[in-house]
This record gives sequence, C-alpha cells and structure tokens, in this order.
Amino acid sequence: MPDLFDPLSLRSVTLDNRIAVSPMCQYQATDGLANDWHLVHLVSRAVGGHGLVLVEATGIEPEGRISPGCLGLWNDEQADALARITRQLRAHGSVPGLQLAHAGRKASTALPWEGKGALTEAHGGWPVVGPSPIAFDDGYPVPNEVGVDDIARLVTSFRASAVRALSAGFQLLEVHAAHGYLLHSFHSPLSNARTDAYGGDHDGRTRFTREVVRAVREVWPEELPLAVRLSVTDWQEGGWTVDDSVELSRRLADDGVDLIDCSSGGLTPGARGPQEPGFQVPFAERIRREAGIATAAVGLITEPVQAQTILAEERADLILLARASLRDPYWPRRAAEELGEKDRLRIPVSYARGWV
Repeated sequence: MPDLFDPLSLRSVTLDNRIAVSPMCQYQATDGLANDWHLVHLVSRAVGGHGLVLVEATGIEPEGRISPGCLGLWNDEQADALARITRQLRAHGSVPGLQLAHAGRKASTALPWEGKGALTEAHGGWPVVGPSPIAFDDGYPVPNEVGVDDIARLVTSFRASAVRALSAGFQLLEVHAAHGYLLHSFHSPLSNARTDAYGGDHDGRTRFTREVVRAVREVWPEELPLAVRLSVTDWQEGGWTVDDSVELSRRLADDGVDLIDCSSGGLTPGARGPQEPGFQVPFAERIRREAGIATAAVGLITEPVQAQTILAEERADLILLARASLRDPYWPRRAAEELGEKDRLRIPVSYARGWV
C-alpha cells in the first residue's frame, strides 16, 4: 500500500512524496505580480519537504481575480515574477504547480482582513460575470451573463495563461472549477439558468469546463500532468452532486486530465459539509474508484497518521494540506519523524545538523 513518503508519478513528473501544499490565496500581489512574500511563503514549503507546491488561484485576466491582491498570469511580466519562484521550488526538490482561475460572480471582493464583501467601483471594484444574472449573495452585484463569444474569449485566455505557466517553469497545472468561481458556477443548476448550449443538462452545464480543459491540454505538453479542482458537491438540495462529479471526472479523464482535486462547497453562502477531520475524503475515494482517475484529498487533514491511513486504504493518491501547512511549513518533517520515516525525507544540507 502507498504511504506518505512513496513517490507519485503523473505522466513524466514524479513527486518525491505524496504531501502537497494546497493552493491558498495570500492576497499580497500588486497588479497580479508575485513578490517577495510569495517567494518566501512558497519556497519555505519546499524546504519543509512538500513534494508538490501549488501556487494559489491565479487569474487569467484582471477581472478574473477574487480581489485586487490576487495573483495573475495575463502578461509576461507576471510569468517572469513567477519564474523566480519555480526555480527555487525545483532547486529545493518540490514540483512547482499552479492553479489557473477565474472568480466569476465572486470576483471584485475586498481583502479578507478588510471585511471581505463586494468592492464598489469607488473602492477599485469591477463588473463581475456569471452564467446567469444571479448574485452570489445579498450585497453582491448581479453578474453580467457571459455570452457565447465571451466564453470563447475566456477559453482562449485560459490557454494563453497555460502557455505562460509553462514559460514560467511550472510542471503541473490545475484548472480551478470549484468553490463557486466561474467554472463551478456553470456546473450548478443553482447558479446556471441558461437555456443555450452552456446550460440545461449535465452536458451543457459542464461544456465550458471541458472546453477550457481541452484548450489547456492542447498547449500544455503531453508529458506534463493536468489537474482539475472540483467542488464535488454544493451541499445544497437541487445543486451539483457527487454523482455529477463522478460523471464529469470520467469525461475529464478522456480530455487528458490526470488528477481530480476533490473539494466541495463555495457556491452559496453558508452551505458547507460537516466540519470534521477528513470530511471530503469520501469524495476522493469515490471518484478514484468509479471514474478511474487519480485523486487528491483535501480538507481538515492535519495529522500524519490520518494522512497515512487515507493513502494506505487507497482512498486517494495525494494529500493536500492547507491550514496545516500554513501553521507548519515543516509538516512533512514532523510526519517523517512521527511515522519513523526520517531517512526517506530530503533534508537541505544546511539544515542537516538539526536533523539528528
């Protein structure tokens, strides 16, 4: 059975262990540019021993950012800033990954420590878009319905950002189709009331996501892995379901996706699952089993034995750490010690004296 410190191969890329940093927004960018904060934050996780470090949701266009502090990849200057980080991630033994995103109707929001909520135009906000004119919540703007021509343009923007991600040195790419952002909002009947080719049944509501994936796969090298993050359920009656996600995952595998990152919720305020350890692991297990594709488990996975058990029981192929990694950049080192695997974890030579 696989364990935390076994390698994981996805196409030609091999992670030296199965511990990954989940993409987590830092809200520290200016004009979408990565800076010293991102360098220190991300590279410290590579030094800490994570096999994969996924960079936060990165907007394919300025209007696709969640907030003015979010990263972007719509120009070459942004790619150059990220390249400085990928070089260091690889130098310290981690595979650099990036999550491409468009926030849709949840874009143009204030920084979390400034109250969240929708930004007004006077405070630097911008118009938001969605599949239908249905606002995310009270106090949020009604999104402009995305036209078919706009969808084609956005698909092209995802493709262009994928090309820049490659030039920046990333080895794994993830398309963000979760948490109520643009692609996920097309999936759910609660936010998609369209009657054209991008609405209606499962095929129509997932068409946009599949077009994005196929466009990205066209320019993302055959030898490099592609992932998709899904909200596997909306946690709300009448919304997107686990059954829907299993079927979509089967189709995404046919489109060239190698890994499904299994999260949930985010479409509507307050809809969330039971906040207990590993509450999303059953989603990763079911998609892995029924769709025949590798999965990543994420969400309240905090302890090494817990993570090890998920892998040993073959419920997922990869463990993504979010808040646990924020609390402890060296979580893999603690896990190696607790699990008796110290000899299997890479240690920077400058730190060897502290690892005795």
